[in-house]
Amino acid sequence: MAAIRPRSTVSAWRPPVPGIAEVFHARFTEHAYPAHVHDTWALMIVDGGRVDFALDRERHGAGVSDAVVLLPPGVVHDGRTVTEAGFRKRVLYLDTSVLPERLTGAAVDAPLLADPALRERVHALHLALRERGRDPLEAESRLAFVRERLHRWLAGRAPTAYGVPAAGLAVRLRELLDARVAEGLGLEEASAELGQVHPTHLIRSFRTAYGLPPHAYLTGRRVELARRLLLAGMRPAEAATAAGFYDQAHLTRHFGRHVGTSPARFARSGRT
Repeated sequence: MAAIRPRSTVSAWRPPVPGIAEVFHARFTEHAYPAHVHDTWALMIVDGGRVDFALDRERHGAGVSDAVVLLPPGVVHDGRTVTEAGFRKRVLYLDTSVLPERLTGAAVDAPLLADPALRERVHALHLALRERGRDPLEAESRLAFVRERLHRWLAGRAPTAYGVPAAGLAVRLRELLDARVAEGLGLEEASAELGQVHPTHLIRSFRTAYGLPPHAYLTGRRVELARRLLLAGMRPAEAATAAGFYDQAHLTRHFGRHVGTSPARFARSGRT
């Protein structure tokens, strides 16, 4: 009896993260892309099977490995399955604020980047993007490190040295986050507020000073705010949005990790 092929599936959305035009997750069993171009960069990792593609009339193949595929804007490419099982992929479409078009030639010459650290960073960025109501600070931070690594490959040089992590810079960022717990703070906005500091230098400085990245610190502060609101009698759904979470489910997930119980149980505990 012939094996049943899994059906093709597609999931796509636009996250509230500057520089990312689209997130695209797909599983294809028979699909073949015609020759086409994008006005964005396409950053792809393959999670299953194998895909064959042509870029600027030269063919390449990619499967499950440590490699990352990077297709530049404006250059003709296609794509197709090469096995009966098809392939699974995750793609980020990045605009030219992340990577300038002047790096196109380097990407055409080497669209397959064999870099385990880069693949892990791209994977972590996808995890941060999969919850569509999630605060964008984590995704913005992870995108900054992906961008840094891509520049290292395409520009043919090591990442720019931004100096020793600065404790004073970390303190100033913490003050900004403390003042914006509920409404949040974007990474680019924080960088501008602190004197156009490079985002990765800002994150490294904060992590060195406090032992966790800015987005994790902000989540902890929001949980603390939600605790106070719950003990003051606010309902969990209202406390969630008042503390800066997307909804009650978003609060519940982080509240359980930080406090060891659900917001509703926590609120009831003082009344029993």
